Amino acid sequence: MKIGLVSLGCPKNLVDSEVMLGLVRQAGHDVTPDAAEAEVLVVNTCAFIDRAKQESVDAILEMARQKQDGRCRRLVVTGCLAERYRDALRAEIPDIDAVLGTGEVDRIVDAVEGRTGESPVPSAPLRVYRRPHGPPAAAPRPAAGRRDATPARPLPDYLYDATTPRLRTTPPHYAYVKVAEGCDYACSFCIIPALRGRYRSRPAESVLEEARALAAEGVKEVVLVSQDTTFYGVDRQERGALARLLRGLDAIEGLAWIRLLYLYPTTVTDDVLGAMADLPKVCRYVDLPLQHAADAVLKAMRRPGSRAAYERLVTRIRRRVPGVTLRTTFIVGFPGEGEREFEELCEFVEDMGFDHVGVFTYSREEGTAAYGLGSSVPAREKARRQRRLMALQRAIVEARQAARVGERVRLMVDGPSPEHPLVLQGRLEGQAPEIDPVVYLTECDPTAWAPGTMVEAQLVGARGYDLVARPLSRDEAL
Repeated sequence: MKIGLVSLGCPKNLVDSEVMLGLVRQAGHDVTPDAAEAEVLVVNTCAFIDRAKQESVDAILEMARQKQDGRCRRLVVTGCLAERYRDALRAEIPDIDAVLGTGEVDRIVDAVEGRTGESPVPSAPLRVYRRPHGPPAAAPRPAAGRRDATPARPLPDYLYDATTPRLRTTPPHYAYVKVAEGCDYACSFCIIPALRGRYRSRPAESVLEEARALAAEGVKEVVLVSQDTTFYGVDRQERGALARLLRGLDAIEGLAWIRLLYLYPTTVTDDVLGAMADLPKVCRYVDLPLQHAADAVLKAMRRPGSRAAYERLVTRIRRRVPGVTLRTTFIVGFPGEGEREFEELCEFVEDMGFDHVGVFTYSREEGTAAYGLGSSVPAREKARRQRRLMALQRAIVEARQAARVGERVRLMVDGPSPEHPLVLQGRLEGQAPEIDPVVYLTECDPTAWAPGTMVEAQLVGARGYDLVARPLSRDEAL
């Protein structure tokens, strides 16, 4: 059969999607990017916040319409929304033929081939489903008196390894490698531990074996992901495991960059920073989701540390890793965040001068500890705070980018720019794929370098968050 898959959410979810595609291809099925051609459609969903849930529901409904109008015979829903709202999805969207949670990735072949033993729950269809031009359907909600629509189930424990087949969907020159699954923290705003289970690390040799295979396929950059990458190995009582893993990855021939995403503030250790500073292939890039800076809000979020502790941490990172790029994320509008707490967050962002900042508005999620706090900040005020903090960060970045003009840099080519086909697009060591700003490489033949090529260049301009560069000649580079 021809299998089509829609993957939503974070890179960690994308790895699950690639594993599912690898499993169905190993079973003899074809994979198609065209939903109209697919005989089975799979939607791998996200359920982290309301907007992600809405996007997932909309994608399911769109694929259900494909099932009605096209060749599709089965619709399978997987991922976090499926783990969280399994019964509600089956009841409200009867065109779904199978639902697999986050711990059932390895059952995808049974699901697409109809061996799950499930049958659709008879139910009235969603109104929007029969009226395609109506308003979007709402994400499923819990039954009255309950915080979560999902019945009590064992926590997921699935974890892929280097022998698991995988069909990568990223460009050929970079790949995500999930080093662990799950989370042991209890942040009051987050549902992930309930959806993904306890933290569990992969053995180092499994990660290294996968990275060696990726390098042999031509991958130049591996991006290590998990819910807390700096917690890697701690669950296995392996002290210093991440630093040792980085040294093993640095020795793999063919790799140019090794990047870490999702570093938890309390688990950033000196040995990891030392590896980042000393190893030539490990990107000097720290992705550090802090979420807030006001002590009262951090306490309500059940986040460790304080503003003073975070300031010391940022200072330590910059001292230990010269030239490091710092990325962070914040949540505005959390219950109890008044104007004073928001102003403290703005002051913190100005003082720290982060290179990349993402700002999210608080989403009240069933099943979280913060759900009972209500939503004391109106939606309009949340949006205002988000715009203000992003405007503040934009001014910081624009001044910094302008000051970099004239600097000589080394960048990785990603390929022709989707905006300007005559211009190449690339990234610096401090720019993660699909997340951060990019560098536009001008004054060159856009076919001169294949994706993954490392190029010496000079920064000649800035366009907001993005940079413009020209390649250096061999003599200039020397």
